Amino acid sequence: MKRRLPLTEIIAAGMAAYIGYQLDSYGVPLVMTLASSLAMFLAFRDAIHQFTGVARAVTHRCPDRGCDFMVRLTGRSAAESRRWQEIAAAHPRHQ
Repeated sequence: MKRRLPLTEIIAAGMAAYIGYQLDSYGVPLVMTLASSLAMFLAFRDAIHQFTGVARAVTHRCPDRGCDFMVRLTGRSAAESRRWQEIAAAHPRHQ
C-alpha cells in the first residue's frame, strides 16, 4: 500500500530545502548544511502542526473572574464538548 506524504511534511521539506540551498550558496560545508536543513525541517513541521492544532481546537474556560482553569479539546463530538464545558464551569476549585 502506498502512503502519501501529508501536506505539512511537503511544506516543511520545501522550506528546509530552500534553507539548505541558501547555505550551500554561501559555501557552508555539506555536513553543516545537512544538519541545519534537518533541524529546520523538524522545526517547521512542528510549528505547522502546532498552528493547525490550535486552529482546530476548542477551549472551554471557567466563567469566574480571575480563575485560570481551562480545557482545550481537539477531535471532539458535540456531546463531549458540552460535557467538558460543564466541567470547566464547575471544577473542584470552586466547591
